[in-house]
Amino acid sequence: MADSSFDIVSKVERQEVDNALNQAAKEISQRYDFKGTGASISWSGEKILMEANGEERVKAILDIFQSKLIKRGISLKSLDAGEPQLSGKEYKIFASIEEGISQENAKKVAKIIRDEGPKGVKAQVQGDELRVSSKSRDDLQAVQTLLKGKDLDFAIQFVNYR
Repeated sequence: MADSSFDIVSKVERQEVDNALNQAAKEISQRYDFKGTGASISWSGEKILMEANGEERVKAILDIFQSKLIKRGISLKSLDAGEPQLSGKEYKIFASIEEGISQENAKKVAKIIRDEGPKGVKAQVQGDELRVSSKSRDDLQAVQTLLKGKDLDFAIQFVNYR
């Protein structure tokens, strides 16, 4: 019998992020406490730019954006937001969406699978993803349960389950 396998990836659907950003922008434009404050959120190349005339307001924009991401099923672990910076009279926060599993994070996950997972499960790094294979599908499901229970500092999804 051939080995069963699945891939562990860290991907974010760009369209969902775009939808969350548009919903946040709409809420900011309609909320009374943001009227006349120059508050905005928009794409700036590959980064997301949030700006307002006060540090608390720009943090509130970030909070609104995070709540919209959660409603769209995007893990906040994939959002890398910087600290508010004063630029002229405006406060700005730059945030980026992290995708792909770095080499050291992939090695961390592979070590967890080796140490705590069922015997006979193999994990190998393939670029920015991790392939997990085993003869038993039950073992693969046990690995998924194990990893869901771990508090990793990056978002993971399981794809290509065969």
